[in-house]
This record gives sequence, structure tokens and C-alpha cells, in this order.
Amino acid sequence: MDFLALDFETANADFTSVCQVGAVLFRDGQPADTFISLVDPEDYFDAVNVSIHGIDEEAVRGAPKFGEVYAKLGPLMANRVVVSHTSFDRSVMSQCEQRHNLTRPDCKWLDSAMVVRRTWPRYARRGHGLGNVALELGIEFRHHDAAEDARAAGRILVCALIESGLALEQWLDRVRQPIALEAAKPAARDGNPAGPLYGEVIAFTGALSIQRSEAAEMAATVGCRVDEGVTKKTTLLVVGDQDAMRLAPGHAKSSKHLKAEQLMAKGQGIRILRESDFAALCSIARAER
Repeated sequence: MDFLALDFETANADFTSVCQVGAVLFRDGQPADTFISLVDPEDYFDAVNVSIHGIDEEAVRGAPKFGEVYAKLGPLMANRVVVSHTSFDRSVMSQCEQRHNLTRPDCKWLDSAMVVRRTWPRYARRGHGLGNVALELGIEFRHHDAAEDARAAGRILVCALIESGLALEQWLDRVRQPIALEAAKPAARDGNPAGPLYGEVIAFTGALSIQRSEAAEMAATVGCRVDEGVTKKTTLLVVGDQDAMRLAPGHAKSSKHLKAEQLMAKGQGIRILRESDFAALCSIARAER
């Protein structure tokens, strides 16, 4: 979970009119270092843009030009995965490199909006904007401040990594594939009425050692109804073993895990268990049939 989240604000509709840049370095899924700078866009400020981010001619007076900022930003990007929410910021960087005749850093870009659309089906077609996703995931930030936006994009990506169970490098390939893969069919199943765990309602989160569909089939065989998400009817939430090991304070939990804890706090009887414990439970349940 080591990557650089990047965001730009522009003075007008021209992508090269950068007036602020923010970059947040994430280490092990947590914000570690922040780089933020106002930039003299060497261009005019459009009233619409100013109304969005609040940056104007007065704010950037004496600020460095893009080439000067790039001297610090380029090394931060080099040999890293660079994350932006939508392709806007990557396009800004590309056009600024051309305008200022800058050497492109050797990095790999990852669009966190593309990750979101493939992680949560409800965002596949709409609603995957930075503000909306952050709101639903409980991520607080000051929108249209470059560093705040970059930090929010990074936190959203970390949530998606945990939720999907895919590693950062795997997502570099996954975003190039269709949103709905054959392997990503819904895991929902009805439980076997004759199964010893009939009546339990289960959901899965995190990286499992087996395919999610295989885990769902195993649960359904012993009687569990399998749901895609955590609801007021959920009784069991299975967390991948590796994710369960990272649940020390300060580490992110999946949205399913957080929702389960919220429901537990309200008195709902949900049990959270590791995948290996769930597998053992199924093994015992099958032996008792």
C-alpha cells in the first residue's frame, strides 16, 4: 500500500494553468508525507475556477512557476505508483510536461475512480466522484484543496484495496479490464435449508485465500445465506486472514467491517471471524451432518 496520491487545481479551463499542486505519500496504507505548493500559472484566473477553489491572482503572487515546483514533484513521482481520482490530473501533468519541455518521470499511474467503479457495483455507472465516495466512506476532507483532495483519493484507494482483496500491483492490470468480470459475479447465495448453519446470514470482506464465489458456495452448503454486503440481517462477517492481522489502531478497515461494527454497537448480534476460523467452522458443520 505504498503510493503517491496527486491532485492539481487550475486557474482556468486550460489544463496547463496549474495554480496549486498537492501530493501525499502513502506508506503501508497511511498518509506519511505531504507536498503542497501554490503555483504561478502564468495565465489568467477564470471566475468559475476561483469560485471552486478560492485561489486567485493575489494568492499566487510570488509563488513558484510550474517548472520550479516540478523540480520537487518529479522526484516524488519517480519509480512509484501515482494515484489520481479520474484521469484529469494525469492529463494535466502530461500537458504541463509538453508545455514546459519537462522530462516525464518513470512512474505508473492508477485512476482511483476506475478502482472504485470495479470495487463497489453501486458506483459502476454513477456516483464515483471524489466527494460522493468520500462522503459514503466517512472520509472527511476539504474539497478542492489539492493536498486534501490527494489525501482523500489515497484513502479511498486504501479502502478499495481492503474491500476488493486485490493488491496495488494487481489493480494496475484490473483497471484495464471490463468492470464486470466473469470471476466477479455476485457472491449472493441462498443457504441450504438442511445445513447446520441455516439461519445465519454471512458476508465476506478482504483478501481471501480462495475465490469469493468458492467461499460463498461453501457457506451456502452448510446453510448460510450469503449477502453481497453487511445489512441489518447479517450475523457473520468473514475477514481475510491477512486483513485481520492488520487491524491494529490506525489501520484502515473495509466499509463492510466498519458497518458491521456500527451495527454491533447498536446491539445487532454480528460475529466477526477470520477466514481460517470460518473454514474450520464449515468443516465441523459438514462433519456433523
